[in-house]
Amino acid sequence: MSNKKYWFKPARFWKYFAFYYPVNYWGYFITLTCLWILVKVFLALNLSTHSVSDLLINFSPWAIVVMIIFDIFCRVFGEFPYWWRKRNK
Repeated sequence: MSNKKYWFKPARFWKYFAFYYPVNYWGYFITLTCLWILVKVFLALNLSTHSVSDLLINFSPWAIVVMIIFDIFCRVFGEFPYWWRKRNK
């Protein structure tokens, strides 16, 4: 194990997937910033649309982009999931 301070730690989700959760104040800052951006975009789009389907269609690209950016932060500043490593037997 290295002495690197991780911002995110992985938790096992099903067999091969990882869910990252923040463990450092920078991790919490990134998580809350992403949530804040998504809420602001949702509220701004809610004022300009008249139906739920239009709101969800317009919000989806924003949510996907923010989640991709969050995933990049988790992969760069988070601990690598131990169950993804190849086992030499």
